[in-house]
Amino acid sequence: MNLFVSLKYLVALDDHKHFGRAALACHVTQPALSNALRALEESYGTAIVKRGRSFAGFTEEGERVLASARRTLREQELLQQELDSRSGSPCGHLLIGSVPTAMPIAARFVARLQARHPGIRPTLRSMSSVELEAGLENLALDLALGYTERMEQSRAQLRVLPQYTEHYFLLQQAPAEPSTAGLQIGAEMRWQDAAAQPLCLLSAEMHNRRIVDRAFAEAGVPKVQAAIESNSTGALVACVVAGQVSSVLPGALLGELQAYGPARCGLQARPLVAPQVAVPIALMLHQGSRPSRTLEAALALAEDPAWLAEAAQHSGLLQGR
Repeated sequence: MNLFVSLKYLVALDDHKHFGRAALACHVTQPALSNALRALEESYGTAIVKRGRSFAGFTEEGERVLASARRTLREQELLQQELDSRSGSPCGHLLIGSVPTAMPIAARFVARLQARHPGIRPTLRSMSSVELEAGLENLALDLALGYTERMEQSRAQLRVLPQYTEHYFLLQQAPAEPSTAGLQIGAEMRWQDAAAQPLCLLSAEMHNRRIVDRAFAEAGVPKVQAAIESNSTGALVACVVAGQVSSVLPGALLGELQAYGPARCGLQARPLVAPQVAVPIALMLHQGSRPSRTLEAALALAEDPAWLAEAAQHSGLLQGR
């Protein structure tokens, strides 16, 4: 039995919560993954995985083995990066998670990081706030881009690097054929008036939806019934394009439409006011973890004034172009 391989399979099973998907992620067959986990159980003399018709979680002993597996694999990765990296040229993997509304900024961040350090291999995943917090707590994630207002709900001690401030817009079809290319920036709209529109919004389990609902309540509309819900921000934009609905979205997402959208997208973004909503977005990492060479490079970029200016330019309060 190769211990490191078996531990990787165990961590993959925890990440994917499914034997088949974990096997695919590890590029092995499902029987090979299952056999390796059984061999691990025999080696430790205890049941690790709760087995049924499908994955049912880990035993109490399995949770302890899993936590040790993550620490062991992390130390192995740190050592490998130290051996592979030269001064000023970090090499290795870096796993970054981001809430869906911040994915355009997260994508810019990993692109800038990889261009600056070609030896770094970033993986970027779209994750809910709950998934980000769990990933940071169990050291499954190196970095997370998300809402700092949720920090009190996290059991992990987190280091926070502020990145930008999220502001909100009503995205709707332009009232007439657009006279300029790309996304139009329209007049301000009150949250109370936006509530009267047929809306497509993120679903209730997403933290962004709670921010939006809180703004509507502050505007005097305590309960907004969405016409369409989705956990995908891309689906919200597609619904606005295809249907007769509007959506509430942050500037980071609309900045991508403004920069890269179709030449004549026929959409209009209207800044939402009364109340003015400004939500801090930050990169977060586990305070107690020893940073890898790749993570050190990412942290240096996260505090670079040029990068912070770029993040602000493509999020927040958009300007007409």
